[in-house]
Amino acid sequence: MKKINYKIFSSFVLGCFLVCSPVALLVAQSYEIGGGLGTAVYSGDILRKIDAGQSGLQGTLFGKRNFDNVWSLKVGLNLAEIMAADSIRPIDAMASLRQGHFTGRITELSAIMEFNFLDYVNQKSEFRFSPYAFFGLGYAFVNAEGRINAGAPVENYRTRTLVIPFGGGVKYLLTDQLTLGMELGFRPTTSDALDQLDSTLPALPRYDSPLGPNTKALPQSLNFGNPNSKDWYYFLGLTLSYTITKARCYTY
Repeated sequence: MKKINYKIFSSFVLGCFLVCSPVALLVAQSYEIGGGLGTAVYSGDILRKIDAGQSGLQGTLFGKRNFDNVWSLKVGLNLAEIMAADSIRPIDAMASLRQGHFTGRITELSAIMEFNFLDYVNQKSEFRFSPYAFFGLGYAFVNAEGRINAGAPVENYRTRTLVIPFGGGVKYLLTDQLTLGMELGFRPTTSDALDQLDSTLPALPRYDSPLGPNTKALPQSLNFGNPNSKDWYYFLGLTLSYTITKARCYTY
């Protein structure tokens, strides 16, 4: 009897909420398709900090389902190029002697949840824009070429890695169907081999000091970088999406 009463009470409360809601029109679900262009940069054992001078192009295609005016699920394909070279901005004296470099092409598949901070799609909203944050899960395929040091040949190599996308941006409603966005995304990976430098490589022999034979020799240089950190890459760009369907939920 108590269970039956609970179900009746729950149904009554839900019905009152729908009937008495002050919102006359709610956007329940919508679907979007879109794309974007931007730039991609890398950080790892050749570059420890983001360097805009060593960046490549990035492009994206995506489909999105908006569950309500706050939460969205985006499934996307990202193509990007990342690069780095010891000769451009060496992180230390050993890196300037190492002279490693690489160029990688990334194909990333991802599923991302977005959270809008403002109800900018509601027709009665005073805002036509909203900052947003996102997080998700992805998988990246990397085809690259490079060398691990000055004495090594340039080689082609491949690697795969799980990525955990997160970041944020701003959306602006151009029309009822078109949305312009600017987004910064971080991609930590589970790989230390995007730049081909990992802890499996052997140590290089001791270098002679560039100051002369009678001066103190430089410490032993290693091919591999920090084994306690993994490689990252980052996306910054603009997106444009088109709302193709929209379902509306009316209250009475």
